[in-house]
Amino acid sequence: MQSSETLNELSIPVSDFVDQAPSELSLEILAGDEGLNTRRITVPRIQKLGLALAGFSYYVHPGRLQIVGQSEIWFLGQLDPDARSEAIGHLSIEKIACVLITKGLEPPAEFVQAAKVAHVPLLRTPLVSSAAITLVTNCLQELLAPRTILHGVLLDLYGLGVLIEGASGIGKSECALDLITRGHRLVSDDVIEVHRISNDRLNGMAPALLREHLEIRGLGIINIRDLFGVSAIGGATKLDVSIRLERWDDAGDVDRLGIDPRSIEILGVTVPQVLIPVSPGRNLATLVETAVRVQLLRMRGYDAAQSFVARHTEMVSGSD
Repeated sequence: MQSSETLNELSIPVSDFVDQAPSELSLEILAGDEGLNTRRITVPRIQKLGLALAGFSYYVHPGRLQIVGQSEIWFLGQLDPDARSEAIGHLSIEKIACVLITKGLEPPAEFVQAAKVAHVPLLRTPLVSSAAITLVTNCLQELLAPRTILHGVLLDLYGLGVLIEGASGIGKSECALDLITRGHRLVSDDVIEVHRISNDRLNGMAPALLREHLEIRGLGIINIRDLFGVSAIGGATKLDVSIRLERWDDAGDVDRLGIDPRSIEILGVTVPQVLIPVSPGRNLATLVETAVRVQLLRMRGYDAAQSFVARHTEMVSGSD
């Protein structure tokens, strides 16, 4: 299952970072606020300006948040005004997305003026550089993560993020409701925002408007928290397995032994998938729970189908 609906283009205005940065950063805007909406951050990796201030300006990578800490402030402070202006001029500051001063330090007036003239946001945090870098990197990795929208239901079952997908009206939400009554947690119904956090990890979450809600034909939109309590609601979760529901007549050839695992690709990440044919009388919630338990065993290195085939092969070989 792939979605053609992409939510971002791997760049954000600096204003998005300022608005969504962790509260621990306590960001303060010192200058260049005119560039908050026009300057864009394109990569989550940060950079320190030490080498560039020393004259190696080609080390400045456009699109990155630049860190200025105690070493850089000390270096500029020991220069005379003309040399300081020259060092700042080496930065090609108009190419910089934004600058973050750490440890609550006071930047030289020449640096503040250069940021004002170039409309480069100059930010400050009271945190030391090491702590600030960790928080900033984690925040930007989330904000800049490739993302897409999937349609289905996402639940937390036994600690795994389980995507239930299938055609409209096949019973995804009803199955999800049954699973919730068994103690599992709803993450999102109908619309799922999926972020690729790393090369092998996808996180799924609910849009703010839909969070905690489930639509059931005949009942309408219900609030899961109100009905079942806070423990029935899950936050953002890793997407570990897809359960695809298909009508029995449309399912085609189904692997009856389970020795040929299926998978799908979402945002370049391979996700295991289980195909469950749907027909009247089948207990979908029980089947989904069992499929997830099977996946847990496979993740731990045990595959019942492969074990059965191996024992069968050994038995046949022994009888020859």
